[in-house]
Amino acid sequence: MLVDSFGRTIDYMRISVTERCNFRCAYCMPNTPMNLGDERDDVPLESVLNFIKVAIQEGVKKIRITGGEPLLRSKIVEFIAQICALAPQIDIALTTNAFLLAPLAKPLKEAGLKRINISLDSLQKDRIVCISKRDGLEKILEGIEAAHQVGLKIKLNMVPLKGINAEEILSILEYGIKRDIMVRFIEYMENSHAKGGIAGLKLAEILTEIQAKYRTQLFEKEIIGPATLFKIPQQEIKSKLGVELNRDYVFGVIAPHNDDFCKTCNRIRLSSEGKLIPCLYHNNAIDIKEAMLQGNTQEILSRLKLCIETKPEKNDWNENAVSQRAFYQTGG
Repeated sequence: MLVDSFGRTIDYMRISVTERCNFRCAYCMPNTPMNLGDERDDVPLESVLNFIKVAIQEGVKKIRITGGEPLLRSKIVEFIAQICALAPQIDIALTTNAFLLAPLAKPLKEAGLKRINISLDSLQKDRIVCISKRDGLEKILEGIEAAHQVGLKIKLNMVPLKGINAEEILSILEYGIKRDIMVRFIEYMENSHAKGGIAGLKLAEILTEIQAKYRTQLFEKEIIGPATLFKIPQQEIKSKLGVELNRDYVFGVIAPHNDDFCKTCNRIRLSSEGKLIPCLYHNNAIDIKEAMLQGNTQEILSRLKLCIETKPEKNDWNENAVSQRAFYQTGG
């Protein structure tokens, strides 16, 4: 079992398998060249698996595969199948922009993938182009539908940005309600790689937009995950939207600026460069690439434990702080 110096059990790993991405989102990597390397630049998946074996042996229960865009890895389906073969009980999830998802949804499900988080920042074609520099709305929606059809548990992630897509908060929420898919709104995370001048909405502002139409109630903090959850009573949904659900609808807000965001943090990250990152908003990292490439189990374990030991009590997020971290290398 991995326990940090503040008594938190670390049983969740976010693993970035590539920094390459087919989008150039305004809040992530808008100025990065489209020809960002190729698969030969990525850490081999068999080497990443060497790390995952140790992590599972040390009590990790949940693994999320991220990027960049993880579906750019040509053997991502086989990789997920290998993880599930190691530990069938593992809760394995993946984060994607869904551009490549539709033909892969069924193979991913059959490989053992249980959950999938999909970025959906707008339901308008021109806004998707504005945010991501990719005409991708049609393929994103096809990917969501394909994942829904094969029974993957889906969460939709939206980053509301002032003057860009913030007015679509209700539209995205109702898109999720109609499909009984959870929507999570993510506060924009200030970072030096984002487009200059953009600004996001904070939790209170997001709730104000939703509460203009729906009554909401604080539900709970996610047990596994960073979101604070809210619910809209099912009768409210029926009367306002004409949709009948068999329970209250739950949505989430991920608010890293809040003081209590870090209290239950149970995760560390492996970057696409092969570095262990104890906290997303701290610049410290521990290089583990060579140990993974060599399959050196003892060195992997030693560096993993060192990462846990150096995990800070809380992040340094505040309105005046800008992270130097490249989120496309760490999976956000």
